[in-house]
Amino acid sequence: MATKIAARINHTLMQTSIKWRFAIWLSLMLAASLWTLQLWHYGAKVQSDILAMLPHLQQDTLTARALEQVESTLADQVYLALIAKDETQAIAAATLLIEQLKAQNGAFTDIRSADMQMGETLGQYYFPHRFKLLTSEQADALTHNGLDSLVASATAQLYNAFSYANSQLLTQDPLLLFPANLLALAPSSKLSAKQGILLAHPNQGVDNSEGVAAIVMAKGKDSAFNPNAQLIQQAALTQALTTVTEQYAGIQVLQAGALFHAIEATNTAKSEISVLGLASLLGVVLLVWLAFRSVMPLLLAIVTISSGLLLAVTFTLSVFGELHLLTLVFGTSLIGIAIDYSFHFYCERLSDHQRSAQATVAYIFPTVSLAFITSALAYVGIGLAPFPGMQQVAIFCASGLLGAYLTLVLAYPLLAGSKLPSGERPLNLAQAYLARLTQLSNKLVSPWGLSLFTLALVGVCLLGISQLKVDDDIRHLQQSPASVTEPEDKLRKLLSGGTDNQFLLVRASSEEALLQKLESLGPQLDTAIKQQELGNYVSLSRYLPSKQKQDAAYRLQGEIYQSQLTTVLNSIGLDESLAPNLTAAYLAAKDSYITPTDFFELGFGKQLAPLWLAPLRLAPLEHSTNPRASADNTNLGSDSHGAIVLLGGIEDIAALKARFAKDPQVQLIDKVADISTVMGHYRLLTLKLLGLALVIALLLFSLSFGLKKATVVVAVPALAAVLTLAILGLVGSPLSLFHALALILVFGIGIDYSLFFASAEQHGKAVMMAVFMSACSTLLAFGLLAFSQTQAIHYFGLTLSLGIGFTFVLSPLILTTSQVLTTNKVSIPTRNVI
Repeated sequence: MATKIAARINHTLMQTSIKWRFAIWLSLMLAASLWTLQLWHYGAKVQSDILAMLPHLQQDTLTARALEQVESTLADQVYLALIAKDETQAIAAATLLIEQLKAQNGAFTDIRSADMQMGETLGQYYFPHRFKLLTSEQADALTHNGLDSLVASATAQLYNAFSYANSQLLTQDPLLLFPANLLALAPSSKLSAKQGILLAHPNQGVDNSEGVAAIVMAKGKDSAFNPNAQLIQQAALTQALTTVTEQYAGIQVLQAGALFHAIEATNTAKSEISVLGLASLLGVVLLVWLAFRSVMPLLLAIVTISSGLLLAVTFTLSVFGELHLLTLVFGTSLIGIAIDYSFHFYCERLSDHQRSAQATVAYIFPTVSLAFITSALAYVGIGLAPFPGMQQVAIFCASGLLGAYLTLVLAYPLLAGSKLPSGERPLNLAQAYLARLTQLSNKLVSPWGLSLFTLALVGVCLLGISQLKVDDDIRHLQQSPASVTEPEDKLRKLLSGGTDNQFLLVRASSEEALLQKLESLGPQLDTAIKQQELGNYVSLSRYLPSKQKQDAAYRLQGEIYQSQLTTVLNSIGLDESLAPNLTAAYLAAKDSYITPTDFFELGFGKQLAPLWLAPLRLAPLEHSTNPRASADNTNLGSDSHGAIVLLGGIEDIAALKARFAKDPQVQLIDKVADISTVMGHYRLLTLKLLGLALVIALLLFSLSFGLKKATVVVAVPALAAVLTLAILGLVGSPLSLFHALALILVFGIGIDYSLFFASAEQHGKAVMMAVFMSACSTLLAFGLLAFSQTQAIHYFGLTLSLGIGFTFVLSPLILTTSQVLTTNKVSIPTRNVI
């Protein structure tokens, strides 16, 4: 069936004029070029965000909103620490840095250090609600008839030179309860503030150096993973820091934030694209020249690669609207695959000088077509992974392969018409190699030889696979250098642990229930800090007491303002005439509450607003582009309210998960762990897909070669994959999704070699030469990827290098073994369809 279809297509192509075929190819390339230019003009871009490669998690609406809020809040933050010899120099340097950054329009926004007006703002907001506020110590005193202790404390403050007490405050808060409540709002920290600058002491936790660190924070106006934004932000930081260090000698700078990791990732990707791509291209050019000693194969090799890359970029931008840098890094391997068609064409021409270019294309068309289909299917297998980046790689490489295939079929009959110099030497070398393999096959066919070889092969496979370990941690996708991580670690210690990507999502059926739940979490998190599971946390419960807690505080203060007010005033030495106004103020505050709506209107409250997830009030039609979100939002259920508790300085994530594991209202969101779990799931799925692909290929090839020979053809890439896994186990490389994806390509590329040998006539020296050149070019591309600094690309390249190497060694055995078993008589009609 497959042979007949290929024959019909080939017959149609033969009937088409060579010039018409070339005109069709040229029109396609021109249209692709114009369409690509238009896509760039209308906003297509290069994406460098490593997170864009990660799989999409299946989450409920509230969890998805929480992740979006946290990522949007923290993703583009930049933290800078200026370590100076004393406070004066640190404050001056930080002030200058803030001025310089603000002068760089278009780079950063929300540039700040300490908020000196925060205390005044909070005081103005909370003071009218003072009757609804009590610290735990004050509440305990009033609960256990400890009014005398509060009177004594107020009296002591009156005579303290550093007290908050003044005549105006005393007339409205005679026991001076409010200042303690205001101080309780400030989170515990080793940081201090002077002249609007946040200060820390490095020798308290970073190292043994002396000095003072001034902390400056800023938020990038655009995403830190946008290459253009990176250039703007990096230039602004460099200029500002240069000005500071020139004016204040000896200043040490620490910096942290996603921006610096993204810059390193972008620079690494760009460097690898240029170095690996250029090395691969030069290697292929040298290979072509040594084999054919002619300029025309070189030129056509470049044309083949260029047309493949053109279609790859065109299709990728058309589907995704952007091109990921890592797609380009992976895509350099396309150079080593697309050139295979050119190799097979010219090797066949070397073996038969009398055959025209058009006849050569017709001769190899059936096998090349079958090889193209299987390779494209292998890339489709990669596209089934839930990684947008891998989906791009699949589209990029499959469409690039299509471009090379179309170039061979449509352009080569006209462009490759010139004759080649004699190619007897490389063909003779290929024939000699096959002769050696035939001798080896003769030995393997003997009972003892085959038994020993099988035993050794099984032993290596079992030993290697038994030592194979699994690693699905996404942190291995990108490992930043020490120049980025070490300053960040020091700065995190200065900030008492900083804020981690993990956080708590708290759910409740109502606003009041949510606030009460947040209050109940406080003691548990404090215990976690004492047990060194956690460094710090940020919770809205510090600023938003529940109505239940406010009512309790109001009732307890009733003892002061309704029954003991005269006694309190006399004890402190205040005039009793203040009593009526105080009582009236107390009674008037009964129905006045601190509410989230009012709090988030404050300047400081707006900074904390992302931690509050109010119910969505959207009609289904308003977000019909997301059916899942629409369904969730129209059925909010009992978990329609949510709040985020940020966690910092996490030391024991497992203990924290166990602490809240049995609480259905509290969920520890760990996106890294969740994505790693998804990666493990799709690693297994990809390996199953590889097994399915082998079965489908066996059925497909049985139509052309028969079941026995099809089994041999499929066994070669299958055995290569098993041997690759065994070697990975022996060298200690952990198995990940990227290894599994690479094995899919080992099958897709390796099956090409098997197909050509299965279709070869007699000794197949032209096929041997073409496969040798193809394997060399592929190993050039993928072997270089194995040296990538990005672990994902390294794993990909290492696995492909091993797999293609094994396939190259094993695939000629299809021909030599067949020759031995059939007394050197092999007749495969699929190549002679014309």
